[in-house]
Amino acid sequence: MINVLVVDDSPVLRRLLWRILESDPELHVAGSVDSGEAALEFLAGREVDVVTMDIHMTGMDGFETTRTIMESDRPLPVVMVSSCWDPVEVEKTFEAMGAGAVAILGKPPGTVAGSDDYSRELLRVVKEAAASRVNRLRRRGGNATRSGERADDVNPAGGRTPPAADGGRISIVAVGASTGGPQALAEFLAPLPEHFPRPILVVQHIAKGFTPGLVDWLGRAARLRVVMAREGERPEGGLVYVAPEGLHMGLGTGGLLTLSDDPPEHLVRPSASWLFRSVAAVHGGRAAAILFSGMGSDGAVELGQLRALGAVTFAQDRESSVVWGMPGEAVRLGAAAHVGDPSRIASILLDAVMPSGRSERHD
Repeated sequence: MINVLVVDDSPVLRRLLWRILESDPELHVAGSVDSGEAALEFLAGREVDVVTMDIHMTGMDGFETTRTIMESDRPLPVVMVSSCWDPVEVEKTFEAMGAGAVAILGKPPGTVAGSDDYSRELLRVVKEAAASRVNRLRRRGGNATRSGERADDVNPAGGRTPPAADGGRISIVAVGASTGGPQALAEFLAPLPEHFPRPILVVQHIAKGFTPGLVDWLGRAARLRVVMAREGERPEGGLVYVAPEGLHMGLGTGGLLTLSDDPPEHLVRPSASWLFRSVAAVHGGRAAAILFSGMGSDGAVELGQLRALGAVTFAQDRESSVVWGMPGEAVRLGAAAHVGDPSRIASILLDAVMPSGRSERHD
């Protein structure tokens, strides 16, 4: 049984979330509170597996409460339940993701009864959160980091893996991520210089309505420019292209960006598998591809196909992943040449793409 604490200052929404969660025999609502302070008091004396967290509350807001939970001796998976149409709330939601929240979900579409689609999504996300790995948040030199982080790059069999000698041939970087992905993406992009000479294509599974907020948040975390991908654009170095909501993203004729409403793969659209296949078709072994934290196996097989073509492939390590599903499957299949945390992956990629003092400019 998964014990859930619901935190929301609206009694109507608390009752609705309670009703949806209790409809699943695998879930039990251990409690329901209306403030961050009440949530911390509740957690001090009871066993809870997952917290659903509102952002705007009187007193301690959802961001501060999440940070406090993640800095405690007993950090817990937190699912942010937020309004995607409120820019301030979206910004706070992604700040909470940076503090350790594992997932985002929009507010229910109605105040009396949630839709069937919303109910299914809420139940799925909460169960996925319960299976996630969270680490205590701590501060080093004023920057928020997670305890248990690992800096070494290792191969699946153990031992250090040297950077690929042919990394200078890399012409494009493709990335897939799901649960825990926003944090990983922010950590990966932060050290890359604004003159990084290759385009980066990103597929991130995220709740409906939050992709624009993700683009804005990553844009503040990165020195590179982060944009929503558009049909027919030619990918340029120094830019990060994020797949739009509900559309596969890949490369088509002439290496131009293409967006598609083809059926979902691995139950998701956009899909990392779709992206990786198109990158393999256009760039082959001249690509680099990365799988960050996420449930399931989206992109794992295709990462292996890219490696077989000579591409440089990476998977996030178990220690730094919120959910070691997608990257874990890639490691199991032998698809990843390098395994490490997001900052280490960024360092290896920089050494491969910009080996001469990391000062290469755009082609």
